[in-house]
Amino acid sequence: MIAADTSALISLATVDLLDTFLTEFDVHTTEKVVEELEATGEYDDTHGEASETVLDHLNQITVHQVKGEFESSRIDQGEGTCALLTKAINVEFLITDDLHALPELQTVTDAQVAISPIVLKALVKREVLEQEQALNKLNELAEQRDWLGAPIYRRAQNLFNR
Repeated sequence: MIAADTSALISLATVDLLDTFLTEFDVHTTEKVVEELEATGEYDDTHGEASETVLDHLNQITVHQVKGEFESSRIDQGEGTCALLTKAINVEFLITDDLHALPELQTVTDAQVAISPIVLKALVKREVLEQEQALNKLNELAEQRDWLGAPIYRRAQNLFNR
């Protein structure tokens, strides 16, 4: 089981991998993430389009109402509700693309916290994607999400150098 926050779902939709992700994995999220997706979907840009794509696929995502809130200077409400969700159900991974929140998220959940490109790596391991396809998707993701030269892009590249 995977809990995915707003940023991760948008990233996977941006590079046309949302369908594959939802087919291959048992994906869960929270009502707060859906609210964030709806707000982002109002924008007339790549992120808005990706948000709309995710919203169109909600029938393939288990959406949970989470009791309580968790937010800090690094963790927003969507990420916080996903962290709470990992405690409520048996989630193995919490996927986020917020590198600033990642270390703190790891301290508040027993789930493995990772960035969305880990999905690319998992799809290679499952033989759903070839390594070259995954790397092409990673480069496309870096361009679409403005990650080129950013720490998240280097971290994502390191996933494939292991």
